[in-house]
Amino acid sequence: MARARAQISTTEISDYEKQRLANIAERDALLKKLTQEAQQAGLYTKPSVKSTANGASQSHKRQRPVKPVKKERDNAPRRTSSRLAGLTADSEVAKRKADQEYEAVREAERAKRQRIAGDQDLGDILVNGKLSLAVDVINRSGATPYERTFGEDEVKRTTDKELKSIREKISGLALWDAWEPSRIKITPERIYSISFHPTEAKPLVFAGDKLGHLGIVDASQKGPGAKDEGDEEGEEDDRSKIKKIKKEPVQNNNPGDTDPSESDEEEDPFPHVTILKPHQRPISAIHTHASQPQTLYTASYDSSIRGLDLEKSKSTDLYALDDDPISGIDMAATDPHVLYFTTLNGAFGRHDTRIKGRKGAELYQLSEKKIGGFSLHPLMPHYLATASLDRTMRLWDLRKISKKLPTLVGEHTSRLSVSHAAFNSVGQVATSSYDDTIKIHNFGVRGKIDSTRNPTEGLEAMSTWKAGYQLEKERMEPEVVVRHNNQTGRWVTILRPQWQRSPQDGIQKLCIGNMNRFVDVYSADGKQLAQLGGGGITAVPAVAVFHPTRDWVTAGTASGKLCLWM
Repeated sequence: MARARAQISTTEISDYEKQRLANIAERDALLKKLTQEAQQAGLYTKPSVKSTANGASQSHKRQRPVKPVKKERDNAPRRTSSRLAGLTADSEVAKRKADQEYEAVREAERAKRQRIAGDQDLGDILVNGKLSLAVDVINRSGATPYERTFGEDEVKRTTDKELKSIREKISGLALWDAWEPSRIKITPERIYSISFHPTEAKPLVFAGDKLGHLGIVDASQKGPGAKDEGDEEGEEDDRSKIKKIKKEPVQNNNPGDTDPSESDEEEDPFPHVTILKPHQRPISAIHTHASQPQTLYTASYDSSIRGLDLEKSKSTDLYALDDDPISGIDMAATDPHVLYFTTLNGAFGRHDTRIKGRKGAELYQLSEKKIGGFSLHPLMPHYLATASLDRTMRLWDLRKISKKLPTLVGEHTSRLSVSHAAFNSVGQVATSSYDDTIKIHNFGVRGKIDSTRNPTEGLEAMSTWKAGYQLEKERMEPEVVVRHNNQTGRWVTILRPQWQRSPQDGIQKLCIGNMNRFVDVYSADGKQLAQLGGGGITAVPAVAVFHPTRDWVTAGTASGKLCLWM
């Protein structure tokens, strides 16, 4: 009966299945034969099998390799070969050398165990990591987008009538609503510098980006759907001098779209933006002299300074270094022909633009590390304030040059690097630092600095200083210290305080970007006047600046977008 069932099952197997079973049998026979031959030759070892609780066999799990323990490097003096040093064995010199090495090792071990007496700065005893991380956790919770630290409640609680009036005025500045900030792309890349044209007729903004592009926006243009009331006859505007420059929208149009210049203004979703490329590397600074509003000066990391004539639509190469990125430029209000500049290699220079080439330039090495920002005193341009990576803010006097350096009036050292040093029109210097502070220096003038009066005492004190005058260390200490999150990271441009150059109301004000996507405005005594924001701001407006005279504030983001409050 069993034989009959086997025959029936055999007849049901297909030819393909028969061939497969035959191949399996042939393979098993071959493996068995090879195993027997290996056992006879002593080359085969039976693999170990681990039994589980159910009786099934289980192979060993592959163990992870043990990570090698990194040994700490011994900083003690190492023994050296007397033969290689040219010393005779068992000589007095060799013995003296061995004794010195032994004493050095003992002294190093003794220093490790010795107790340190007296007060200590945390920076001096920091072994590893960043001290600012621990301090930041205590003082603040980091950047939180759209979380206000100053608003309407603080303005309402202000008891001083004059201060409250100023806060209401600055906080009342409205974001330019002709377009959303996300649509006002003034440059293709991250904005490094931004500036207003000094004209008061209309807001004209210039911005320089990471790749050397210069963007120009006329904020008097009408947005989509706005009615054009017509231009007033006889009105002259300095910004009309850029009409010869070809305007190009930043955004690329779709292949099937028409040219924005040919379409109706109401159908154009983007503002008209003029984009130039005068440099090949980041534009670090933009400046316009009040007596020559038709010329725009730009400095770049490509080691050059150029002058853009808006009237002639021509960019002129004014000065260039071999390989020394320029970090900033400034000009004296009384001299429109001399450019002052600093470099990332720590140099300061001045150049007369009436002299071609480098013959009209003077260079001074003021720091071993980069100078991130500087400014001249607006009314006494022989005074210069520099901010450096070496953690110092220094005040210099250009009237007296000794040992190829200007006279160092004084310096103040911060815990971390100082990003910028900005003079206002009354002689105060504001700095921002990576120790998360904004400091305002009055250089010893105390008691008369407030947000409602013009602090001329500082100006009078500096005017009495003779050439070569030096300040005591105590007078270089800041009068005001404001806590402010300056940790920009890698992708946000460094935060720098910028004063209003010539405020019409006589009240000294500065603005600086806020990591929570606002722009903060402070008075000369460190009181916050406003925190400017609005809908549509999708990135940190890191590069912020005041209009020289009007209460207008503009700021640029890492995505090349423009924010404007008027």
